Amino acid sequence: MNRILAETYPDAHCELNFENPFQLLVSTVLSAQTTDVRVNLTTPALFAKYPTPEDLAAADPEDVEKILKPTGFFRAKTKSVMGLSAALRDRFGAEVPRTLEELVTLPGVGRKTANVVLGNAFGVPGLTVDTHFGRLARRFGWTVHTEPEKVEAQVGELIPRSEWTMLSHRLIWHGRRVCHARKPACGACEVAQLCPSFGEGPVDEQTARKLVKAGPFS
Repeated sequence: MNRILAETYPDAHCELNFENPFQLLVSTVLSAQTTDVRVNLTTPALFAKYPTPEDLAAADPEDVEKILKPTGFFRAKTKSVMGLSAALRDRFGAEVPRTLEELVTLPGVGRKTANVVLGNAFGVPGLTVDTHFGRLARRFGWTVHTEPEKVEAQVGELIPRSEWTMLSHRLIWHGRRVCHARKPACGACEVAQLCPSFGEGPVDEQTARKLVKAGPFS
């Protein structure tokens, strides 16, 4: 299934725009409960005004809130991104750390965010267990767990470590485009013949094709 998805999505990548690890870290935190499209529309103004951890840590919270308001939950997100910026400044020399253990000590940063940064900014393999990844891993029969850490551990045993980051992109892309939460496009799915959940959505190809979406996505 991983090989087929690799052939299906040869260009799979992180759909958040970033120029450096700090930007990716902040963007990933902001992506909670909103779309990557919305984050990509919001962050240029944020990074133009506050390009470094030192700048964002010293910002006026009300100004940051105004910039982040379109992303939703903007007060909590402002607290997180300013807090993590201060932590980077004070504890890591204003550099984004390169280990999961250090990343998860930052405000607003959990394993999912840490793995996004490690895999896409530093080339350190990681599984990004978001809602799409978890849903597809269960539908594919790769895990029965719902807790992200348990999903991460079980899927990590099935797939070579070198593939983890790209596997994450492939599952997220497939979940956004084909294997939707409410009505998966089973009849248009490239891994349908291998999927134990085939039939949860329309199996007729013509009907299923109408459900397939094109990016960019949430």
